[in-house]
Amino acid sequence: MEWQKVAEQLFPSGHEVRQDGDLLSGEGRCGEHTVAVIGTTNHTEVGVELALAMAAAVLAVIRNHPTRPILFLVDTSGQRLRHRDELLGLNGYMAHLAKCVEMARQRDHRIVSLVYEQALSGGFLANGMMADVCAALPEAEIRVMGLAAMARVTRISEERLTQLSKSSPVFAPGAKNYLAMGGLAELWQGDLSVCLAKALAQTDNTDHRRVLGLERGGRMLADTVVKKVLASG
Repeated sequence: MEWQKVAEQLFPSGHEVRQDGDLLSGEGRCGEHTVAVIGTTNHTEVGVELALAMAAAVLAVIRNHPTRPILFLVDTSGQRLRHRDELLGLNGYMAHLAKCVEMARQRDHRIVSLVYEQALSGGFLANGMMADVCAALPEAEIRVMGLAAMARVTRISEERLTQLSKSSPVFAPGAKNYLAMGGLAELWQGDLSVCLAKALAQTDNTDHRRVLGLERGGRMLADTVVKKVLASG
């Protein structure tokens, strides 16, 4: 779905979200809330420039609008896999963005992300997965690694991985599988402004993903392992 249509549904009372290249920024009104919007479009790759621009947008919200909620609109094909970006230290730029998001959280900004198109690989980590509430539209495409690439890395045949993906969300892409694993809090359908208002009312600083994964049957060991580690400490 085009970001303009998503923004109109999220903010029926109006918004001032603008596109500058592949970067989205601005604000919108949802009920009693004015929400800062930061995002990406055009299935863009997140390189050093875009990571730095998003980090600057987060810092501007912290500086100019204390405690204002932040909504990330996510549409990315992953981190930019270019020699130039790797030499410039793309991992450091992505870490900088993640630190800015965490600083916003520590200063009482509620952080929500919505995958409205696609979210692939590392381009999804620093904004989408860093949110207090991470949601997606049902038709969104989400994956960390395709099965062909996973087969090359794990040296498990693609046929075997395809078979495993039918019964285990861990091996399968798609919004519904990420929901089952707890990576997504929920899929947003119907009135998106109501979904956003609900998310803003329910955000907290607790990471619920491993518990949700256990409850939904998509990630069965993470919560158990964490509890055992904490108990042994």
